[in-house]
Amino acid sequence: MIELIKKPVTILMADDDEDDRLLTKEALQESRVLNDLHCVEDGVELINYLKRQGKYSDEDKYPWPSLILLDLNMPRKDGREALKEIKDDPELKAIPVVILTTSQQEEDMIKGYDLGAASFITKPVNFEGLVNLMKALGKYWIEFVELPNRK
Repeated sequence: MIELIKKPVTILMADDDEDDRLLTKEALQESRVLNDLHCVEDGVELINYLKRQGKYSDEDKYPWPSLILLDLNMPRKDGREALKEIKDDPELKAIPVVILTTSQQEEDMIKGYDLGAASFITKPVNFEGLVNLMKALGKYWIEFVELPNRK
């Protein structure tokens, strides 16, 4: 019998709010989701990370993500612009992108899905809600979904 061994999934979070990044990391730990979380602060850094540009050129230090958690409202390049760039790029478009945002605007949800987001989730208002969300995300994206390996 062949047994599948689950290894940590690399999650890349793009969010300009330091508290949200820290809380997400703590929620992933609290929910016992196997993961390797890396964070960037805006869409420019996200694209640089994915394209291995600038300080993100070291593939050992900045591994290829299996999943991207994307905030919409960020400086320099917002999540909508970054999502469009990711989904327009043949090298990047297979990476699932989950929009995780404070926005509750229906137009943001529609545009996110139109641009190729895998999911649109409004950030929970408290830590317990975030832990529950990370458990659900972990169960779905890490236990159930087959994620593509890079090249």
